[in-house]
Amino acid sequence: MMHAAADPSERNKVTEVFSEAAANGLTVCRTWAFSDGGDRALQKSPGVYDEHVFEALDFVISEAKKYNVRLILSFVNNFKDYGGRAQYVEWARNAGAAVSGEDDFYTSSVVKDYYKNHVKSILTRVNTFTKIAYKDEPAIMAWELMNEPRCQSDYSGKTINEWVKEMAGYTKSLDTNHLLEVGMEGFYGDSMPEKKQYNPGYQVGTDYISSNLIKEIDFATIHAYPDIWLAGQNDGSQNTFVQRWMWSHWEDARTILKKPLIFAEFGKSKKDPGYTENERDTFLNAVYTNIYSFARTGGGSMAGGLVWQLMAEGMDSYYDGYEIVLPRDPSTTALISKQSHVMHALAQTLRRPNMVRSTGPPVGDATHDKATSKPHFQARAKMDNNPVHVPHHRRQRHHHHHQRSHSWRNLHKLQGQH
Repeated sequence: MMHAAADPSERNKVTEVFSEAAANGLTVCRTWAFSDGGDRALQKSPGVYDEHVFEALDFVISEAKKYNVRLILSFVNNFKDYGGRAQYVEWARNAGAAVSGEDDFYTSSVVKDYYKNHVKSILTRVNTFTKIAYKDEPAIMAWELMNEPRCQSDYSGKTINEWVKEMAGYTKSLDTNHLLEVGMEGFYGDSMPEKKQYNPGYQVGTDYISSNLIKEIDFATIHAYPDIWLAGQNDGSQNTFVQRWMWSHWEDARTILKKPLIFAEFGKSKKDPGYTENERDTFLNAVYTNIYSFARTGGGSMAGGLVWQLMAEGMDSYYDGYEIVLPRDPSTTALISKQSHVMHALAQTLRRPNMVRSTGPPVGDATHDKATSKPHFQARAKMDNNPVHVPHHRRQRHHHHHQRSHSWRNLHKLQGQH
């Protein structure tokens, strides 16, 4: 959003996306509050910001506000797109710090200071359109510490967990007005080894349980890209994985974390072999139905879903295969709109005392309006009898900084990992 808004000829696309999303009942947008080095960089070097690009982010926030959309803003990328961890470590290396690889992002005192400075710069920014500091801006719903943190040098999750503790505490010391989340995909780590059976056959260095238990973290997130994580497996296996993934994380959020869960990224790529729009709609429908059912039976503990990703017409340079252009994709738009409206209705119901018990009554199917009873118990019986053990396919990962493209999803697909 910010990257597009930084080009005067593209700025109207930001307005279009918010307008079209709001017209279909969408209320929350997750987008980047980072661009480190490279094309249209927000942060040109540590602590040095491009005022024109910062004004573009100001514009994104002010437009969201106009359309009553709340924002989840992410502070940094795990991947090299828009700079990310690699850029921070390179800056530190150029400054003479003893860093050897990207995973030093989590442990180098120099890099951690760069990151904290960026957090402070974002939180204390006064919007040139609204005249409100970001830390006081009601149009912002939450901050995200990092988009999809990963650490190859420590698969236990402990390195990232220590980083999350420090950065969550720091962020909350500057801003107690907003919610805070980590940005995790949901991979289980060493704190509860029995949960690793739900991972897609490998770990990425995060621990969904321990990091989301940190007191400053207000809600948990999961992402899922079965077409990438389980590349080569059939749709049935991929869909079974997603159902298990959703159920296990929702159950943990409800019973262990006691915090809401948001399914913060999911989608179906046009670049998949045999892709059809109907196939995408079937996948989105299954995800949406589960989100609704878990929200209904868990008293709102499944808080919502964020499809990856909405675009406006004419944003082809940003396409990654997962793009959805609402006016161009009527069947998908109808699904999104219906989900928005049934979730809104459910929220109204949940606000009325004694209207919904935590598990007992039937739940509505978000698409077919038929009742199904206690879906999470059905899912549990099915899942416990069918443990999934997927071989570890950790492969060399190659990243390239695509200045004008959100192409990292497809890059990771090529390497067998998202």
